[in-house]
Formats: sequence, C-alpha cells, structure tokens
Amino acid sequence: MCIGIPGQIVALAQHQPQHAWAEVCGVRREVNIALVHREGEAKEAMIGCWVLIHVGFAMSRIDQQEAEEMLAALQAMGEVEQDVALFLSGEGNHGLRR
Repeated sequence: MCIGIPGQIVALAQHQPQHAWAEVCGVRREVNIALVHREGEAKEAMIGCWVLIHVGFAMSRIDQQEAEEMLAALQAMGEVEQDVALFLSGEGNHGLRR
C-alpha cells in the first residue's frame, strides 16, 4: 500500500532550489516541492504550507485541519502499519533527519 504522510514546510533547502524541509511530528525531512510550488509564487510562500509527502516528494497541498485528521488516523494505525509508526516516531532509517 502506498501512503502519503502530511507534513508542514518549515524551511527551504539552501543548495537545492526545488527542495524544502518538511516537519512531520517533530521529525524533519528534505522533500522535493516542484509538484506543489505554483508558478510565479515566491518559494518563501511555501513555508508554513501543509503538504502530502510520498517517497520524498510533496505531492499536493492540504489544509491544516486535513493534515491533523490524517496524522491522527495514521497514528491510530501505527500498531498495524509498522512502517508508518516508524516514520511518525522518527525511528528507523527512512531518510529522516532530526
């Protein structure tokens, strides 16, 4: 099953113009924002946006309420979906950086 994880863009990557740092439950991960950055929009406008992340790419923008609901559902599934639980807890080696 493929699953997207909600995260909030917290900073732009300095050396990769199409990348930013997203935070998911206190864990930061570098993600590609090319699919969600709007043409003509300043990249700085992405900071604070909530996005749905899948395999290192921000796939779509979502609002904060939707993000919170999705995170709660994913955390509730944590006992069943070990990979999701590891991602949300910050354990394991999923390309995550603290």
